[in-house]
Amino acid sequence: MTITVQHLSGSLGAEISGIDLTQPLDNSIYADIRQLLVEHEVIFFRDQDISLSQHKALAESFGPLQTHPAYGTIEGFPEITILESTPEKPTMIECWHSDMTFKKHPPMGTILRSRIIPPKGGDTLWSSMTAAYDGLSSGMQNFLSSLTAVHDFAFGFKESLAEAGGRERLAQAVADNPPVEHPVICTHPESGKKVIFVNELFTTHIVGMTAKESRALLGFLYEHIVTPEFTCRFSWQPNSIALWDNRSTQHKPINDYFPSHRKLERTTIDGDKPY
Repeated sequence: MTITVQHLSGSLGAEISGIDLTQPLDNSIYADIRQLLVEHEVIFFRDQDISLSQHKALAESFGPLQTHPAYGTIEGFPEITILESTPEKPTMIECWHSDMTFKKHPPMGTILRSRIIPPKGGDTLWSSMTAAYDGLSSGMQNFLSSLTAVHDFAFGFKESLAEAGGRERLAQAVADNPPVEHPVICTHPESGKKVIFVNELFTTHIVGMTAKESRALLGFLYEHIVTPEFTCRFSWQPNSIALWDNRSTQHKPINDYFPSHRKLERTTIDGDKPY
């Protein structure tokens, strides 16, 4: 097969063609996909009507899978999480984030597969934390390199906890996921590049700073990381697949399709402790 790559922006993102994910894949193809992921940070496939088993197999080619403490899953496939927005229960995540950084070992990557797509809207944005780090001055890079920040499940799901019955429903998840500390600047374990590793959804504060100092610094970083030159945008179609490197990107859903129905299926690949 001939693999072709179409770049989506100057910083990250590529649509990949020439790989049929509905067919059995050997280890060399999985290795090619991993290399493409590390190089482009987020990669996309079109017209891939994969089964649940094929979705799981693709994710497991990268390593063990994680489950999510707050979302529903598919019977027989507890590793596959359902992300669904309906008129009765629209999605609530609005801000830029990396997935599940409230864990000691946040995911190395995520695979999202589309099932039901609204007739218009519903795109997703990604931003390169590698490009964002490179866009800082050397003085700011040095200053940030010694800092750590706290990430908290309860902070990220505060709206869900505030819902009627939400605190009871998520009590075990909160207990199982106490706040953790991660470096503000991490080293990507495969590329060796430096990345910014704080996000608006789960990061509560910078350790060792006053609340005012922490808010100011995090506010600057949150504004900096979404500089348009660091980002790309993907328009979903049925049977599209997005595979992103959670260690070096952040993403944001664009919730402009209410009251249309949107349904996606997600697997999350286990990662290492950030350093």
